[in-house]
Amino acid sequence: MAKIKYYYDTKTLSYKRIQLSKLEKTKRYLLFFSSSLFLSLAILLVFFQFFDSPKENKLKNEIKNLSTQYKVIDESMRQIEIVLDDIQQRDDNIYRTIFEADPIPKSIRKQGFGGVNRYKKFAGYSNSDIIINTTTKIDQLTKQLYLQSKSFDDIINLAKDKSKMLASIPAIQPVSNKQLSRMASGYGYRIHPIYKTRKMHAGMDFSAKTGTEIYATGDGVISKVRRSKRGYGNHVKINHGFGYETLYAHMSKYIVRKGQKVKRGEVIGYVGNTGTSVAPHLHYEVHKDKRKINPVNFYYNDLNPEEYEKMIEISLQSNQSFD
Repeated sequence: MAKIKYYYDTKTLSYKRIQLSKLEKTKRYLLFFSSSLFLSLAILLVFFQFFDSPKENKLKNEIKNLSTQYKVIDESMRQIEIVLDDIQQRDDNIYRTIFEADPIPKSIRKQGFGGVNRYKKFAGYSNSDIIINTTTKIDQLTKQLYLQSKSFDDIINLAKDKSKMLASIPAIQPVSNKQLSRMASGYGYRIHPIYKTRKMHAGMDFSAKTGTEIYATGDGVISKVRRSKRGYGNHVKINHGFGYETLYAHMSKYIVRKGQKVKRGEVIGYVGNTGTSVAPHLHYEVHKDKRKINPVNFYYNDLNPEEYEKMIEISLQSNQSFD
């Protein structure tokens, strides 16, 4: 109950009750109310500085759980990345090697998505690093999986063409030579028969009588036929596909035409002594992706291991070439 206040009236020499006007009462009530409200707000602010509300506690728990889940996902993706790396290495070093396909460069496999602002929307939060790193890994893994899927599609297509490729690779000797008696000179630096200087011999010479049959060493299409009194002389080139070409030089005669399809073992011409040549023989070259390589590595179809070893030994002898 509110206290009644009095004042001493000096005129009447007595105490009289203080009577407040409505305005005074209103002012006092407003002052009391505003003071109470201010004090309450101050207490609440101080309280929330040190204590969390139930809603804040709930949100913090949710954030903590999400952060834990992101870390678990990040670890799972790390394991997936290890497995994917192993698959990629097998793809490049086994599958694509078997089918003679170029490996996919690591810079392409590991390439991320472009755009500096791609992950901007995730920035500015207490756990932004976790979210951005996880999202980045997901994007990278997605792209790597897509590339690997396309690579396997290529491997499947190459596997379907494997029988065709095996038939196309130059895998026999161009001149019948079971006793290896006709191997005159191998691939490498040899003494030139005319200039008598050491010069790179980018093929193999097979000594044989003029008119000896010359065979296509793999399936393919005749890409070049030329008559000449210089250089390779009368010569033929076969495009076998898959990056392989073979050249047959110094022929006395060829019996094929440009654009004609030939099979491995089919006669394409005869040994001669045309062009820059000092004796009847066949100069034979194998090209892979426009680069001349050693033909000695391609006679595995018609020689047993002992004959193959003997042929390699003969081809390595540093002697004089025939052209």
